[in-house]
Amino acid sequence: MPIFEAILFAILQGVTELFPISSLGHGVIVPDLFRWQMDRNSEAFLPFMVVLHLGTATALLVYFHRDWIDLFRGFFRASGKPDNPQSRLLWQLAVGTLPAGLLGLLFEKKLRLLFGNTTLVLVFLSVNGVILLVGDRLKRRGGGKPLDALGYGSALRIGFAQALALFPGISRSGSTLVAGLGSGLDYASAARFSFLLATPIILAAGLLEIPKLMHMTGDIPFALIGVSGVISGVCAYLSIWFLMRYFNRHDVEALRPFGWYCLMVGILGLIWKLAK
Repeated sequence: MPIFEAILFAILQGVTELFPISSLGHGVIVPDLFRWQMDRNSEAFLPFMVVLHLGTATALLVYFHRDWIDLFRGFFRASGKPDNPQSRLLWQLAVGTLPAGLLGLLFEKKLRLLFGNTTLVLVFLSVNGVILLVGDRLKRRGGGKPLDALGYGSALRIGFAQALALFPGISRSGSTLVAGLGSGLDYASAARFSFLLATPIILAAGLLEIPKLMHMTGDIPFALIGVSGVISGVCAYLSIWFLMRYFNRHDVEALRPFGWYCLMVGILGLIWKLAK
């Protein structure tokens, strides 16, 4: 893999993993569109992606480290019972993590077969755009509850929404944000829950693959893989910083720009594929 492609892909992964525009979708579309030399079937590509995901997870942990410290303090203070807001939120995150975790273990290998189908990815990206536009309509109908008002049923529904990101082109943060808005949360609270919910899934996806790294060889030097992971993490941190401020400042239609972007890229991409 050429160095500039690895660096650009790391930037792309770091930004699109947390922006509601699908990292998996862009990871398929961009290399195909610009005819990159990278081979997603290469033995070296898996460790490359693992390190990029660990970079993203590290960025999430660093940005929300105070939240996680408070959550576990509250959990141990309540002896594991949902007797305070922090302990209750930690349990809700655990409940919300189950659907994507279980469905990912059961169907990830089958769903990976979709990654090479650029046309299908473009369709899913268009669907993602519609989901985001629907989310803004849900927000205009009301809501605005803080995160403390979230129930366990809503946390589970948001968890099932996160599982939609197993389809390349559907955004993890986008689907969970919309599900949070549908549960009555305001943008900032929905975004906070979405990013906290994404942390264990992204981290686990990387950690589970680490043992395989020791037995793999390929055309990507380990130094380049490490540098790419750092770049992905830095870009992810900057993305979180921007998005949390963005959602705090917008009361309505915060998802609309991302929704129209996904629709535009998806539809124009399909036209381009059909015209080839």
